[in-house]
Amino acid sequence: MNDVTASETVNEQTGLGTADQVHTTADQGHTEGQQHPIRIYLWIWALLFVFSTFSYLVDYFQLHGMLRWSLIILFMLVKAGLIVAIFMHMRWERLALKFAILIPPLALLILIGLMAIEGAHTFITRWGAFVR
Repeated sequence: MNDVTASETVNEQTGLGTADQVHTTADQGHTEGQQHPIRIYLWIWALLFVFSTFSYLVDYFQLHGMLRWSLIILFMLVKAGLIVAIFMHMRWERLALKFAILIPPLALLILIGLMAIEGAHTFITRWGAFVR
């Protein structure tokens, strides 16, 4: 028996094909995972740069009041969302994991909003009492 016949016999007994087939199967196993093209990361990096530029332009144009803070917070949230979605791979995660990570901060934001409303009410009530 020559070497090729011996290896074919061993491969038939073990259920494996030739060496090329084994390497092809191993390579397919690696490509089945999450392989994202570098293009996605470069686009997100560019978008983060653009939104950071917009955030600095708010200061450059000397915007004031609620417009200033609304734009700064909007750009901050968009950048944070892009980072979490793409660089932390949340875009490709299961829905249950997304809910487990995203719902607690949203609940905190709602509670902070309620505390701000209650604080404003208390301030207005006290201001009315001191003016009398």
